[in-house]
Amino acid sequence: MAQTVFNRYEKKYLMDIHTWEKLMRELEPYMRQDEYGVYTICNIYYDTPDNLLIRRSIEKPAYKEKLRLRSYGVPGLDDSVFLEIKKKYNKVVNKRRISIPLLDAYRWLDEGIAPREDSQIHREIAFFLSRYDLHRGLYLAYDRTALAGIEDPDFRVTFDRNIRSRRTDMGLERGDCGQLLLPREQILMESKIMGAAPLWFSHILSGLKIFPVSFSKYGSIYKRELLTGRGDNIQITNDIERSLEIC
Repeated sequence: MAQTVFNRYEKKYLMDIHTWEKLMRELEPYMRQDEYGVYTICNIYYDTPDNLLIRRSIEKPAYKEKLRLRSYGVPGLDDSVFLEIKKKYNKVVNKRRISIPLLDAYRWLDEGIAPREDSQIHREIAFFLSRYDLHRGLYLAYDRTALAGIEDPDFRVTFDRNIRSRRTDMGLERGDCGQLLLPREQILMESKIMGAAPLWFSHILSGLKIFPVSFSKYGSIYKRELLTGRGDNIQITNDIERSLEIC
């Protein structure tokens, strides 16, 4: 069972397509697109029946944590996915994840049947599951383009668009359709680095008047649902739903 650990600072920025095009031209001398091109990231976030984890998260505490299943593209039940604990303490993001067949992940998370493999991250996930009464809370997908620094490949910038979600058919294997969170022409950028961002990057953002924002995909969806009454599973009209849906 493969394991991965990340520790880094992450900053988020929202921009329109025209600003994104200018930014990409400015970044060209310093960064290169990674070998994967444009790809789709699919997630299932697990939460308690009363949405405790996301409610805590949007209160912006010093420490917060999430548990999610993640795949790159739509997997089959026998394909490997990532089971992740994501923690944030004093602005430092820590991700700890294992690779696991999707069906085994469902058996563990939904039925309590733990895999035989054992590791430090495995034990951390088991402890997380023992603390909360978790269920599949939200399906969330988006299309991503990632850049890495030419001189410092650990400095990464990602661009997410078509952020979409659903509260039904919450299986990674069931396709990546969902209701759009943002207008199609709006893009979410994240910078990811352990330490300070390069000076040239700060100068480019300043010149284009691109500034950090506080933005959580899951948190924004939850707050939107509260405003529209969907936090209590009240459905808006089918016509609106179809107009906002993307696959």
